[in-house]
Amino acid sequence: SSLTPEELLSECVDFCRAAGAEKIYATGHPILQKYPLYTVIIGMRGMVEYVGETECALFPVTQKTWPEFCKIYNEKMASVPTANTLQLMDREKYEKGAYFVHKEGLLQGIGMVSDNRVFAVAACQKGAGRKVLAALCKALSGEEILLDVAENNLPAMTLYARCGFIKTEEKSRWYKVL
Repeated sequence: SSLTPEELLSECVDFCRAAGAEKIYATGHPILQKYPLYTVIIGMRGMVEYVGETECALFPVTQKTWPEFCKIYNEKMASVPTANTLQLMDREKYEKGAYFVHKEGLLQGIGMVSDNRVFAVAACQKGAGRKVLAALCKALSGEEILLDVAENNLPAMTLYARCGFIKTEEKSRWYKVL
């Protein structure tokens, strides 16, 4: 494209407004620094042994349960800065590492993992975040855990700090464009 970054951003904002967007956030280019900083995505590292044990059980998401998983995920992640929205069409991309976490028949939460990375933790019961994280650790390969978290997602930052996670890097900065 022969457009400058400023012109491309303006076109993007115009398109998003026309599509009904009420808020627009962007990352990845120095021109964004003139906008208010919304959040910083932090890479964190932890160890399974520090998360602790749990009696919760993991139930893999299936094609039949994917719509319910999406519904819960989208409700729980609606207030999380920079969280993606899951769509029914995303099933093949995410289903393999997606889990419901139960204890004695009661849904404690949901989450998504792959290899040694946690992609999402959402508690469905007050105070169940650590139990959900501990259960998800059962599906990880290895003792080290990697994850990314928005710095202004205070509940998640608090949970991970209590579980011994440390900040390892700044992954990206998100700016509020609209």
